[in-house]
Amino acid sequence: MAPESPDRRRFLKTAGGAVLASALFTGDFHGANDRINLAFIGTGRMGSRNIGYAAQVPGFKTVAVCDVYRPTLASAAEKASRLGRSAVKAVEDFREILADKSIDAVSIAAPDHWHACMAIEACKAGKDVWVETPACVYVEEGVKMVEAARRYQRVVQGGTVERSGGLSRQVRAIVKRGELGDIAFCHTFQTISPDRAAFGNPPDADPPPGLDWDMWLGPAPKRPFNANRWSAFRHFWDYSGGAVTDEGVHLLDIVQSAFDEAMPGNVAAQGGKFYVTGNTETADTVQATYRYPGFVASYQCRIGSAGDDDTCGAVFHGTRATLAVNRSGYAIYPNQKGAAAQVVRHHEMAAANVAHWKNFRESVRSRRKPASDIETCVRSTVTCLLANIALRQGMNLRWDDRAFTVKQSEARPFLKAPYRAPWKLEV
Repeated sequence: MAPESPDRRRFLKTAGGAVLASALFTGDFHGANDRINLAFIGTGRMGSRNIGYAAQVPGFKTVAVCDVYRPTLASAAEKASRLGRSAVKAVEDFREILADKSIDAVSIAAPDHWHACMAIEACKAGKDVWVETPACVYVEEGVKMVEAARRYQRVVQGGTVERSGGLSRQVRAIVKRGELGDIAFCHTFQTISPDRAAFGNPPDADPPPGLDWDMWLGPAPKRPFNANRWSAFRHFWDYSGGAVTDEGVHLLDIVQSAFDEAMPGNVAAQGGKFYVTGNTETADTVQATYRYPGFVASYQCRIGSAGDDDTCGAVFHGTRATLAVNRSGYAIYPNQKGAAAQVVRHHEMAAANVAHWKNFRESVRSRRKPASDIETCVRSTVTCLLANIALRQGMNLRWDDRAFTVKQSEARPFLKAPYRAPWKLEV
């Protein structure tokens, strides 16, 4: 992890945290034979995968699963029981999980608009937390997530799993050693080639049997059920931020990790929904530009123009060499003519997920910060949220990292989380 900076300490003070980031908390975790009783909230695609990853880590015992859609809940309960070789509790309301004092930690993989609320309430209930990316949908939520983790002295692991894999650590070390020379530009990108009509335009309808739609919406605005709002929620502004907050968080996290958790001072973005048809809302084509202290970075999303190789990655352009990294490995291309490239293959995604769960286990036991402490995950998430605000509002945003807010007062309302009653964002 990067050394503590004055700006990061100010962030915690702004968030109202009573505990300094340099010393998260003290005391050891003690359970039955050091077993950590684990519950999974949100058991769709990522939640189900996490059940499998955690089952590979000795020391965890899955005791409960939670989902608002009964068929998914039943499937998760069967999987968790089979992998753990014992029955698990299955509930539809996450508050039952938080009220169960036998549960030590929770994994949150509900739709993105639920991440902050559930994580904060879990901290208040004395649970340690694994929360998927993006950490939040509004900047205000991220600030309060850090505040809750510090105030209630909880381990909160973000879902930027690359921080537990070998690639991200190797890239950071290469950058820090100066092997690439001085770096003035970084580029992150993702390209996807779906059927442009894949989402379709389903009409509003009654929710399917077994789905508690009002609970699924939770703090988001009241809307009629729509199949795309449910299954493609990442592409609706009420619940997420499209590709920018889906894959962009992971890509920009690699950059920010390599530069001591720096955040940009200036954010601009252009884009729109140019390719995908149907009733989804978020942009399918985005070019965001970030001015960091000492370098410029870009994020680019191209949906519909990837060709045969759907891909994503990050590129560091230095005065001595260029480094390109993706989930298959990295390559270093020296600037000298005729010099051979250095290519390192490192297929790590499944391994990185398991390693991230191992790191979470050790952090719960030791009470030390995890590899993807919630503060770093929030910072990388907010970098993506700012791009979406710049794009949607047509603004060139100036970021004040000391105050952890935008400098333009007219943009600050877009940082706030407009929760629907009775849900509240309270630490």
